[in-house]
Amino acid sequence: MAILEVKNLKKSFGKTNVLKGISFGVEKGETVSVIGSSGSGKTTLLRCLNFLETPDEGQFILGGEEIFNAAVHKTLNDDEKRANRLHFGMVFQSFNLFPQYTALQNVTLAAELLEKEKLKVKKASKGEVRDAMDKIRTNAEEILASVGLSAKMGNYPCELSGGQQQRVAIARALALNPEILCFDEPTSALDPELTGEVLAVIKSLADRKMTMIVVTHEMSFARDVSDKIIFMGDGIIEVEGTPAEVFGNTTNERVVKFLNSVNK
Repeated sequence: MAILEVKNLKKSFGKTNVLKGISFGVEKGETVSVIGSSGSGKTTLLRCLNFLETPDEGQFILGGEEIFNAAVHKTLNDDEKRANRLHFGMVFQSFNLFPQYTALQNVTLAAELLEKEKLKVKKASKGEVRDAMDKIRTNAEEILASVGLSAKMGNYPCELSGGQQQRVAIARALALNPEILCFDEPTSALDPELTGEVLAVIKSLADRKMTMIVVTHEMSFARDVSDKIIFMGDGIIEVEGTPAEVFGNTTNERVVKFLNSVNK
């Protein structure tokens, strides 16, 4: 059974229909790459999944449980959005790190805030709070080490390369232990020589069977690492299948035109 089912997702901005009925599933441990031309709705899809945008229509079913139905939830309050976002880690194009915090602090911040809220409700002792914060710090250190940043934990974002900043952003998303990790063109803001180090981290996560949805313009990565490819065009899914099925598709003119353009 799919860990995530997206059913008839629609989103408009004013008179512009960006998503026109998107439906797909993601299996646990699967890497799904979403490709397509600019303006096809890829980023809006991720923003809806992460509740940075509220869909106009559609359902999200996670682990067999409906977490969103636009027919019921026309609007979501901040607490509902926050609860739903915890299921999805999000890595943006532009890193979005806090410049005043070190790499380690960027990774621990959200987890510490969430844990302190829980402990406050629980009326935990100072010792329990201290132990919980120590555990979060240790976990963050381990995650940063896993993305090759053991020596950079005390550095601020301005002291890191773009590739290192993006790896901190990946570590930050992992620290909240999401069911699904989403990437919005994670290498588009990087120089070519820094792209490889970020893709290597994502590939290592795929090897560890982290469930991921990756919007990418890196076709070789999508072909070699993905379990499934979704090709979007003009707000719909044009083609969905294995890398061999999508990259070998010669019948869909839009797919052929897109692949020819990015392979030039």
